[in-house]
Amino acid sequence: MMRLPPFLYVSPRTVAEAAKAVAEAGPGGMLVAGGTDLYPNMKRRQFEPTTLVGLAAVRELRGVRGSAREGVTLGATTILSAVATHPDLLRHYPALATAAGLVSSPQLRNMGTLGGNVCVDTRCNYYNQPYPWRKAVGFCMKKDGDICLVAPGSRRCWAVSSSDTAPVLWSLGARVRLVSASGERTIPIDALFRDDGIEYLAKRPDEILTEIVLPPAEGWASTYLKLRRRGSFDFPELGVAVALRLEDATVAQARIVLGAVASQPRPATKAARALVGQRLTPDVIAHVADLAAGPARPLDNTDFTHPYRKKMTRVFVARALGRLAGLERAGRDEEELA
Repeated sequence: MMRLPPFLYVSPRTVAEAAKAVAEAGPGGMLVAGGTDLYPNMKRRQFEPTTLVGLAAVRELRGVRGSAREGVTLGATTILSAVATHPDLLRHYPALATAAGLVSSPQLRNMGTLGGNVCVDTRCNYYNQPYPWRKAVGFCMKKDGDICLVAPGSRRCWAVSSSDTAPVLWSLGARVRLVSASGERTIPIDALFRDDGIEYLAKRPDEILTEIVLPPAEGWASTYLKLRRRGSFDFPELGVAVALRLEDATVAQARIVLGAVASQPRPATKAARALVGQRLTPDVIAHVADLAAGPARPLDNTDFTHPYRKKMTRVFVARALGRLAGLERAGRDEEELA
């Protein structure tokens, strides 16, 4: 049995108290909300904090406020099951509700939080293993070693982004609020991520992600598809988030963001530009799907082979666009293997 290492648990009641506690904890401190990813990582000694600052008692971090007309604000510790079933999100931001509903299992969605999934650790076959396994192979660059075992000649870690909600929020143009003892700032969610398997977040360790702010939804349609081996409880091997604003059946604005193909969500900017001014015909969809596969550069560091995951990028982008065009059937596409 893998056991948690000893640590001090602090339970603040307000964001200000939490920010102060994180600052006082210093390099040995970490934040925890639902803990569905953090605690297993601690058991595997991937994370070794001496102090955990719990956010569960901070009420101001929970809940969904606002409207589709004015924009919606989601507290970072709102549980994923609440995001997945919220009526306004289901109607006006369906990609986000879908993504939240595809994270892990029902039990863990009742514990895991939206902010936790946005900031979830990157993953790799050589990293997400028990300590004795990692020790036997000499560890990896991400923890305790100095070589990326996926690409031994590389100077960087290639662990992949494993969030379902991050690419969706990126496609929706979301912003995030970060609070620390020294102040606060609000940034576009795309500025939150770095393309590095170790330093994958641009927020400082003493900053708390408190809110996710969605812009008005009027005129926008969105969807999210997920590739995984099992129908539940799996991290994404590929995520495809598409958001479109249509005017008289013509695409006026478009965003396509890929998940699990790099160390951060990867926008398919060229493909999205190719959609603007076009109708969603089968020929246009096929062309854009080919373009969207360009930014996807998966490596052999998660489930399935990387050529297959590259191929499925085209398939899933075409499916997502077909769904928004009314050409693709609804159902379990996000869980199927083609």
